[in-house]
Amino acid sequence: MSETAVSKRDLYRELLDLPENMVGEIINGELYSQPRPAPRHSMASSSLGDELVSPFQKGRGGPGGWWILDEPEIHLDRQVMVPDIAGWKKDRLPQLPETAWFELAPDWACEVLSPSTARKDRIVKMPVYAEHSVCHVWLIDPVLKTLEAYQLEDRFWKLIGAFSENDVVSIAPFEEIAIELELLWVE
Repeated sequence: MSETAVSKRDLYRELLDLPENMVGEIINGELYSQPRPAPRHSMASSSLGDELVSPFQKGRGGPGGWWILDEPEIHLDRQVMVPDIAGWKKDRLPQLPETAWFELAPDWACEVLSPSTARKDRIVKMPVYAEHSVCHVWLIDPVLKTLEAYQLEDRFWKLIGAFSENDVVSIAPFEEIAIELELLWVE
């Protein structure tokens, strides 16, 4: 077995051995861990998921055709990533895997930024998403009350919209519905 394979296996064992209150990821050969999200972070993530699941996963008031999941574990070659929310078009992923992880890159990923993860989400994870052809990434900052939407073009991220506080947005890949951003924030 190669040194890289052993190294990944050892890192994955370390990831699995993390305490239950920690989220772990292996990115570029490094194990990252952080505590479970704070309430403001969880509220933004849960509320966005609530806005997307009915129209895009269940087809209620929207086109359906997606899987939308909270904190899925995604294995992309040697990377093990856990976005806050991710979505796969059902025509690319007709059924959910039997494993506890996905080996197919999502079509969309959303990272909810916190002071301890913002740098990793922007600088470390976004290039990996681009390398694996994730078409859309959203970054949500629940403290600043902002949403940034990016689209992959020629292996580079293009900002397609930046929104804040009370904006109502219809943005790719979910432009069929309007999302009231104020519903994501804790008051």
